[in-house]
Amino acid sequence: MVEPTKVQRLLDRVAVSASALCVFHCLATPILLIAVPVLSSTFVADEEFHRFLVIFLLPVSLVALFIGCRRHRDRVVLVLGGLGLISLVLTGYLGHELLGELGEKITTVLSGVILAIGHLRNYQLCRQDGCDA
Repeated sequence: MVEPTKVQRLLDRVAVSASALCVFHCLATPILLIAVPVLSSTFVADEEFHRFLVIFLLPVSLVALFIGCRRHRDRVVLVLGGLGLISLVLTGYLGHELLGELGEKITTVLSGVILAIGHLRNYQLCRQDGCDA
């Protein structure tokens, strides 16, 4: 059986990578659409891509944060992870209508960074506690 802490560390890595992909997507898509207009007809340029990333990121983040918070009882991880996830979900589904395109991008980038910081802290706490031992 796989140890929960190893699962948590792997999921933290995956979640940080997915958050980075969200940030990259938000920042690079407008530039790529100007440079390579054919991308505008692909899934990557579609609003559904944000929702796909959120649907992927949500369970990965929840499991990693739950395992880490249960072990470390670190409220900072809980607050950063929760704030990042809630903000990403709300922005992914309501951001364009409520905030406009620029507001949605800014909020998504900030949410992804907050979530990534929470996962990095979770990962570091696990390393400090010797979760691998």
